[in-house]
Amino acid sequence: MVRRKQPKPIQQLTVAQFERMFPDEEACCAYLVGRRWPKGVRCPRCGAENPTELKGHPWRWQCYQCAPQTSYRFSHIAGTIFENTNKPLREWFRVVHLMLTSKKGISSLQIQRIMGFGSYETALHMTHKIRAALIEPETKLGGIVEVDETFVGGLAKNKHKDKRGKGGGTGGIGSGKTPIVGAVKRKGNVIARVIENVRADTLCDFVREAVSHKVSLLCTDQWKGYRKLDKEYPHATIDHSKGQYVIGAVHTQTIEGFWSIFKRGVVGTFHKMSAKYMPLYVAEFQFRYNNRFNPDIFGTAISGC
Repeated sequence: MVRRKQPKPIQQLTVAQFERMFPDEEACCAYLVGRRWPKGVRCPRCGAENPTELKGHPWRWQCYQCAPQTSYRFSHIAGTIFENTNKPLREWFRVVHLMLTSKKGISSLQIQRIMGFGSYETALHMTHKIRAALIEPETKLGGIVEVDETFVGGLAKNKHKDKRGKGGGTGGIGSGKTPIVGAVKRKGNVIARVIENVRADTLCDFVREAVSHKVSLLCTDQWKGYRKLDKEYPHATIDHSKGQYVIGAVHTQTIEGFWSIFKRGVVGTFHKMSAKYMPLYVAEFQFRYNNRFNPDIFGTAISGC
């Protein structure tokens, strides 16, 4: 048996490194400006280069191009998730760091305890804003791609009758739960999305948006919703009901590994996710997974804020 060489683990930003990088608010402001405008400060409204720096007002600029008569004044946090906040930038950075270094996520209640916030709503508001900022632009996947769907939520039998779902087109499977579909490139990135149901049209539309037609192999399970893909992709299936899990290069273990991480976060960290905010949690786990080998994952996250 030949053992595959495991990729070298990437060292995340440790607490000690964080403290050295961001000893005060001034350091955080400088880091944000450098990440946001690596080629020099630009007006967030019109994109004009080299706005006038306001003397006596650090991290404040004035643009005359988009408002010649009155000018437009802006700060380093204008147009970011940090705008109109009463929390120091350093506290926002700490929350981002906590979320990125927790493989299975960290709950808003735990954030409140660690940061000493006065209310749970403050922590929840901050974490949701950060999750929204972690949503990545999607590019189509190539190579060998695995596609699979999963369900998140309590068992229908444990819910009140009027709160049980209709099954989402699965013949009762996943009734009352939130369906999520995902596609992952072997040794590459994942694209996951909350969907309304797992009917054939919904699944095929997702695959067409997420997977390139130049893919070398598309692997799914035996669910009938994927049958239409046979005419569009080099499609191979694995039948779990027959005890099949790996047939040569055909398997869905990579995407199932992602679902395992996500569901461990649901059960062990968050305990409950509302369907309304489910896309934000999915985006958080997708960002961490796609940047698992990125030594500058913190900087990448701040750039998106």
